[in-house]
Amino acid sequence: MTASLSHFRVLDLTTHLSGPWCAMILADHGADVVKVERPGSGDDMRGTPPFVEGESAPFMLWNRNKRSVALNLKDAGDLATFKELAATADVLIENFKPGTAARIGIGYDAIRAINPRLVYCSISGFGQTGPYAPRGGFDLIACGMTGLMSINGPPDGPPYRIPVPVTDICAGMNAAIGVLTALAARERTGRGQHVDTSLFEAGIALGLYEAAGVFTNGEVPERLGQGHRGSAPYQSFATADGYMTIGAATEGFWATVCRILGCEELTEDPRFRTKPDRVRNVRALEAELDPWFRRQTTAHWCERFEEAGVPAGPVMNHAEMLRDPQTVARSMVAEVHHSRIGPMRTLGVPVKLSETPGAVRRPAPLLGEHTREVTREWLAGREAEAAD
Repeated sequence: MTASLSHFRVLDLTTHLSGPWCAMILADHGADVVKVERPGSGDDMRGTPPFVEGESAPFMLWNRNKRSVALNLKDAGDLATFKELAATADVLIENFKPGTAARIGIGYDAIRAINPRLVYCSISGFGQTGPYAPRGGFDLIACGMTGLMSINGPPDGPPYRIPVPVTDICAGMNAAIGVLTALAARERTGRGQHVDTSLFEAGIALGLYEAAGVFTNGEVPERLGQGHRGSAPYQSFATADGYMTIGAATEGFWATVCRILGCEELTEDPRFRTKPDRVRNVRALEAELDPWFRRQTTAHWCERFEEAGVPAGPVMNHAEMLRDPQTVARSMVAEVHHSRIGPMRTLGVPVKLSETPGAVRRPAPLLGEHTREVTREWLAGREAEAAD
């Protein structure tokens, strides 16, 4: 079956994570994504450990399904070649600091002049406008400035960095949504447009509960540790042999949890009678429930809660998760053959389409591996037009 985006050509000028992640999403669903890298060193992430046979494992995860072309955009000849490629492309993705692409000669206005149908996507730390636009930005900075760090960590401790680069990943997702939306609009108008998104906006958009609270009562959200702003108990608990999570987000679930644990009397405790009561007294609630969860193993409690229909699950590490039967059933671990490494595992495609499914078709490319191949394929039509 033909993948959904197999008729689109994408130029990926991005480095690090947010831009490559956006391009990977498009590539997973069939787009011909060509990663344009500087000769010699390529994407900065190629130097990020751990390494497998000299290749960066993180780089390979989010640059799969792409081809690599090595071009020095400061060289007149390579810049001309790039512009020829851009003239045949459907999408261009860049995550330079705002203003850099224009200085090189490949900003939105310059590329639109040679290809008005192209969708030009810019991902940056703070967006293309506003007082912070000229600043560079990484996930850490965005998490600090958008309130995400201020709510992460123990209630009485310092703000914690979120270990997963959430604003990078979400900015990449937002960019992919923007690109697909712009391509849909092009079907009606015949024109491309500029997609502009940032890590800063991704972080802001993630603060849903927190923004709701500020808008409603003006209160600054505090760190909750394991707690949740709208439900309790909705967190992890230690068991006899590990940790598990429980999501008693409704009154019915709360009563069922107490019945299974054997502490039905807590449902009549005035501190915990309603959801707002439990949220307000979550520290006392944790203290009451903790010894009950510790009486049995994670597997015991998860089985009991599953039988009763209460959302619950074990806290697994990444090695356990990658071999979990649900991970396997959902094809979230895939294998590809790398020209230097041989067979290697990568993550699968998280969105399943029934008629035009995405797939992991090829490993991340070696630097400049496809320069001749891509220029020959993409420019063949233009050479034919010139000959006519």
